[in-house]
Amino acid sequence: MKNIVLFSLLLTGFLGVSQQKTTGDVPLSPNNGITANFTLDNTTSKVTLILKGPSDRWFGLGIGVSAGFSMSAGDAVVYSTATTPNLTDRNFQGTFQPPQDASQDWTTVSDVVSGSVRTLTLTRALTNSDPNDYQMPYATTNSISFAGPRPATATNTVGPHGGTANVGYATASFSTVLGVNDVHAPDNKIVLYPNPAKETVNFKNADKIKSIDIYEATGRKVRSVKLNGENVSVSDLKSGNYYFEITLKDGTLSFEKLIKE
Repeated sequence: MKNIVLFSLLLTGFLGVSQQKTTGDVPLSPNNGITANFTLDNTTSKVTLILKGPSDRWFGLGIGVSAGFSMSAGDAVVYSTATTPNLTDRNFQGTFQPPQDASQDWTTVSDVVSGSVRTLTLTRALTNSDPNDYQMPYATTNSISFAGPRPATATNTVGPHGGTANVGYATASFSTVLGVNDVHAPDNKIVLYPNPAKETVNFKNADKIKSIDIYEATGRKVRSVKLNGENVSVSDLKSGNYYFEITLKDGTLSFEKLIKE
């Protein structure tokens, strides 16, 4: 009976499991007025990029690249009101105007100007077959480096950015965020985090937990644990999906899914 319950949960999914991780807003250094925010969504298999830059000129972001990026090849998105569409998917190959990719994979969700700042909300598949695109598989993308160029003076003609002072760099780590159902979960709901996890899993409302049984996705029981404090070590688990059958002190059961990296 227990295996039937576990397989039913596997088929229907776990609405309370967090399936997003984000860098938050990251300013480029030295400060050139550009910030980037990457959010990876494992449910939709999409990445959302919130890119902010000056509203009076073109600017871009090299993805998966670090300092010195302008002298080497790299995936890039560039915004300019002088091009159609304004947002283009490109590949930097040096200090000259980067050519547009044959496949334009980014979609502009919104383009908002407030004062001197333009805020772009963009989306793209986490992974695709375009060799020029930086691939971001959810399970293994835990950090990302990027660089943002802009010209020294106001111009919408995409070209050399005009010196290293107009390029900023950053490397950011991803942090798991609560899903929609977690945010609105009752105060007494059991929630495990971070998810995915590498070493340790923490529990919201841990004081309500009596015991925990951990199962593989096949339904095979891995082990039983008694919570000591508010967390449990999962460092010994192999990478994959696991299901936690949590027995509460009031006798009820709670089922949570964990993605082990």
